Amino acid sequence: MQTIRSFFDESGYVEIETPCLVPATVPEAHVDLVGADGGLLLQASPEPQMKRLLADGWNRIYQITRAFRAGEHGPWHNPEFTLLEWYRTGAVYDDLMGEAEGLVRRLYAAVGREPPPFARLAVDEAFSRWAGWKPSRTWDEERFFGDLVRAVEPAMIPLGAVFLHDYPAGASSLARIRPDDPSVCERFELYVQGIEIANGFTELTDAAEQRSRLEEANAERARRGRPAYPIDEKFLLALEAGLPPCAGIALGVDRVVAVILGFDSIADVMSFPRSRL
Repeated sequence: MQTIRSFFDESGYVEIETPCLVPATVPEAHVDLVGADGGLLLQASPEPQMKRLLADGWNRIYQITRAFRAGEHGPWHNPEFTLLEWYRTGAVYDDLMGEAEGLVRRLYAAVGREPPPFARLAVDEAFSRWAGWKPSRTWDEERFFGDLVRAVEPAMIPLGAVFLHDYPAGASSLARIRPDDPSVCERFELYVQGIEIANGFTELTDAAEQRSRLEEANAERARRGRPAYPIDEKFLLALEAGLPPCAGIALGVDRVVAVILGFDSIADVMSFPRSRL
């Protein structure tokens, strides 16, 4: 944690705090939230509030916080976990790939271990190589995530650290569509030894498009029999007021620590994972 803070302090970032209890969110089709008293929700990410700070004039901000997701259990999942997020105005996803690589290298050095080699691989190239199709050309969400888990992620293990980038537009979430290729978005995920540890974007700043995507996420939740969540209207107002061009990334702290130290589960680096409660 000291190394993380030093890295960002030296890079001109300001550490900020936002609430874990929120009245509304940015719904995602596959992420279930934890409810609390008074109709509040425990955050899955501090993203909406951090972007509101960017709209208010902050330029480089980071936060180490607690995040919560209902029903997430397994070697690399826990309902409560530690999340690092950082945002930078005037940046694009390529810039944050560079920062993420620098941070991970610094963390390896902090414990006296040699970092793996880093590579960048477009989603279409990875899926063509190991799954036999290009998701951006023929979008199929179920097939995409199935092949990602069964074929692509295991194949990336020998490569060390891989930035899987340029996701299909159908998996754009909160990312900007690439201006020169509308079939993909400016999104990346960082894998280290086959484990996904970070997810980053050139951020979508168009309020109308963002609202449309959030409403579609709630509609997809309804189709899957999941509850819809209240959309964070103040976040959308911040976009309407003028969110500057920016990029952001979320990194799972428990995961990166476990991977660097050679463990097979984040429970090995948590004082009290759910299994011990």
